[in-house]
Amino acid sequence: MIRVIRHIRHLFVFLLIAVAGLSVNVLTGCTRASESSKPPIHLNPNMDAQEKYEPQEASLFFEDGAAMRVPVEGTVARGELREDVVYYTGKDKSGTPVEVNPVEVTEALLTRGEERFNIFCAPCHSRLGDGKGIVIEKGFTKPPTFHVDSIKTMPDGHYFDVITNGIRNMPSYHQQVPVADRWAIVAFIRKLQQNYVPPIEDNKKDTLK
Repeated sequence: MIRVIRHIRHLFVFLLIAVAGLSVNVLTGCTRASESSKPPIHLNPNMDAQEKYEPQEASLFFEDGAAMRVPVEGTVARGELREDVVYYTGKDKSGTPVEVNPVEVTEALLTRGEERFNIFCAPCHSRLGDGKGIVIEKGFTKPPTFHVDSIKTMPDGHYFDVITNGIRNMPSYHQQVPVADRWAIVAFIRKLQQNYVPPIEDNKKDTLK
């Protein structure tokens, strides 16, 4: 009799485990694999529906009624420290454009510079840097070529500053092109200038002069 009771008890435990396992499979199957118009089941929805302020939202907690707070004076956001003045501005402490690119020029840097140049600069300056980009055919003002002495003798910091802040008809590209890519573009422009061969038409004009 005792053996029968033990056997029944073991069978009951086995069935209980089997039912529990089947229930887990059914629940996970319903919430992950099957299609349903109902939202998924969240056992702990706290992180999905937490209380928080949205941008520009009002708040009664602060005296000025604004939820968004002005950063404490003197604090710097993570990743926004600009200790290296030359690297981030292209100028020395006196505000003079630096002569030489502060970034080591490598093949990887030139490759990156060419890629960014072709995306952001070539539409106006062309891939040769001669100022004959595709937008000129659409009526835009022709930019100067990079291959005249007055442009070639400008310091590297000037090129960086122009990309950052724009000049005359050229807008600023500081939002589209991060600092590292600006220096890469400057390095590639120097490579363009070194390897540039004037078209035959330009050579003929120089001969006639």
